[in-house]
Amino acid sequence: MITKNRQSDSVIREMIRKAFPEKAVSSIKELTEGMCNVTYAITFTDGEECILKIAAKDTTGNTSNEICLMAAEVSAMELVRKNCTFKVADVFAYDRSRTICDGDYFFMEKLPGTNYSFIKEEMPDEVKCDIAREIGEISKQLCTITNPQFGFLGDEKRYDHLSDFVHTMLSNLVSDGQKKNVDLGCDADQLLDEFEKEKHIFDEVSSATLVHWDMWEGNVFVKDNHVSGIIDWERAMWGEAFMDDRFRSHNRNPDFLEGFGKQEFTENELKRLRWYDIILYLTMMIEVFYREFEDKGQYFWSKEQFLRVLKAPTEEEQET
Repeated sequence: MITKNRQSDSVIREMIRKAFPEKAVSSIKELTEGMCNVTYAITFTDGEECILKIAAKDTTGNTSNEICLMAAEVSAMELVRKNCTFKVADVFAYDRSRTICDGDYFFMEKLPGTNYSFIKEEMPDEVKCDIAREIGEISKQLCTITNPQFGFLGDEKRYDHLSDFVHTMLSNLVSDGQKKNVDLGCDADQLLDEFEKEKHIFDEVSSATLVHWDMWEGNVFVKDNHVSGIIDWERAMWGEAFMDDRFRSHNRNPDFLEGFGKQEFTENELKRLRWYDIILYLTMMIEVFYREFEDKGQYFWSKEQFLRVLKAPTEEEQET
């Protein structure tokens, strides 16, 4: 994968010496489940552990909506630590100097628990319902972190209107798809024209909240049948809460919505949800070609979801 900026043990040990000069390393192990940055589990001889995350050396494998991802992640976690009660990892050291490694990197706390995606299928239904409600409560907490303008956390550009920000996301994806000759299965110009006709539905959102955007099970840690932490904040943005993955049509869960405190949607909200669906599925289609995935299964799955949402009437969404 083009964004996996793997480093030799000798380089990693030098990075560790700079961040933790008083510690000795026992083991370095790559964690393979991530889809973008490379991560390593570091164990010290005193038994303590931490996680090393290394960014790509350049933006070749990134789409246009992925801007300064590591800076965005560190900023998002700091905002959450200051304003929310749920757990995110503490950042021990963050190095952007590129004096040791050709990519930015940081060391962070290893969260307690297990990645939820690894154990979800083994859990009783009632526990999964409880966890879904907890994730909803976490998403609601993020709504307390506000900003007067919209935009990607890693980008300096800000938008006074949510419609302008969403239009930027959508047009970036269309342009990225064209650059890689990705078959979107639709007329891209027609899609942008349709958005222009409906952009007024975003006007009722007057201020931004912090959005994780990618809070799927693989970014949730669980311990003792409860959420123990949230990881991977690199796509965080100032937007509308409904932009997060948990609100997408393929996995919108009544227990999550109960935890969030939102079980019914207005007509305009349903229309915005549809556009956020479109943006996620386009992102998943297009990133396959930017990341140079060998397996194109994600492209075909997300294209099927994208075309389903394009054809779905609002009434069908209301029945979901």
